Amino acid sequence: MLGSVPTSVRTALIALAWAAAASVAQAAPDNTDLVGKLLVDKGLIESRVARTSTTVVDSAATLGRQVRDTTSDLVVSAMAFLGVPYKRGGNTADTGFDCSGFTREVYENSIGLLLPRKVDQQAKASGLAPVKRSELKPGDLVFFNTLKRTFSHVGIYVGDDKFIHAPKPGGEVRVESLGVRYWSKRFTGARRAEQVSATPGAEAAPAAPQTSTAPAAVTADEPLSP
Repeated sequence: MLGSVPTSVRTALIALAWAAAASVAQAAPDNTDLVGKLLVDKGLIESRVARTSTTVVDSAATLGRQVRDTTSDLVVSAMAFLGVPYKRGGNTADTGFDCSGFTREVYENSIGLLLPRKVDQQAKASGLAPVKRSELKPGDLVFFNTLKRTFSHVGIYVGDDKFIHAPKPGGEVRVESLGVRYWSKRFTGARRAEQVSATPGAEAAPAAPQTSTAPAAVTADEPLSP
């Protein structure tokens, strides 16, 4: 399980997974089944998507290019936590994350923006701007209605219509597709940090620390089983 491995080692493993996928896809088409298994094992592609070698390789190559090409520290930071177990109220990789604890940790450590603790508060936080689904970019927060509340689950968009999140009790931080019916019908909006929205090449101003109004270890936000 990646969750028991130090963050620096997890980051290296993820980088190796992308490199292996790209090299095998380009140089050894006959080994694409092995690539698919690798990506499914690492949580980079859902097993239900990996129905054919072509599907796996195409999806891996597209998502891999977007992750490698983006300058967003948000995505790099988020991918480093793949495999960390879900824990209700969890705030750290050592103890586990819930959905909003995961996004809060990633945003604070990557761009210095301290998000509120609960999902609905994150959706309304200052320093974040609404984004249309058709205009999503890697690093954007994506929100879902999973508990009959408009904002009850959150993840981070990584590109290729996929997002990374801490799913539910018994699960681990993983990548899933917005195109899957369960997530598509529950999608309720997205938000982008102002410093991520800055014009490429322009130096973004440091984010001012924000104080959360909710207790750091209390949350009732969990998705239903897809």
